[in-house]
Amino acid sequence: MSIVAIEGMRFYAYHGFYPEEQAIGGEYLVDVYVDVDFSGAASADDLDGTVNYETIYRVAKIVMSQPVKLIETIAQKIIDRLKVVLSAMQAIRVRIVKLNPPLGASVQRAYIELEDDFVVKCGKCGRAFLSHEPGDCWTKYGTVYPETKATLMRAHGRNICVNCLSPYFIKSRDKLLG
Repeated sequence: MSIVAIEGMRFYAYHGFYPEEQAIGGEYLVDVYVDVDFSGAASADDLDGTVNYETIYRVAKIVMSQPVKLIETIAQKIIDRLKVVLSAMQAIRVRIVKLNPPLGASVQRAYIELEDDFVVKCGKCGRAFLSHEPGDCWTKYGTVYPETKATLMRAHGRNICVNCLSPYFIKSRDKLLG
């Protein structure tokens, strides 16, 4: 397993369930751990084959600047945005720490962690592949007739790898005539 992590990102933000928290704001720490195979990047000394932690920071900064009520929402938004940007991401863990939460007592921190794993198994052959959205294989690789999709889903479930789907792809008209 290869992890690219950035820990201790500190933000002053206006999150909170109570209006006072949203008006006064507070300090937060954000940790993000991304599981990605960067062996090729390490061998080639090439940033393109790994995750740039600057990207992780920028996403966290944008999400932290948009007030919400729950720190759980912050973590989910960070994961959702990184899924779009980091196509090779195999898993992610995000921790949001609220420092000195207003509980009427001396409490150092409250935090939540949210994890997501994007490696799924093909329902037909059992091969593992990446799927950032459940069932995205149906739109990611090609087009399948709706009737064929329904039959395949009944037989094999939502996740089918590109190798098992490719015989069912609708061929373009040019390929059929050529």
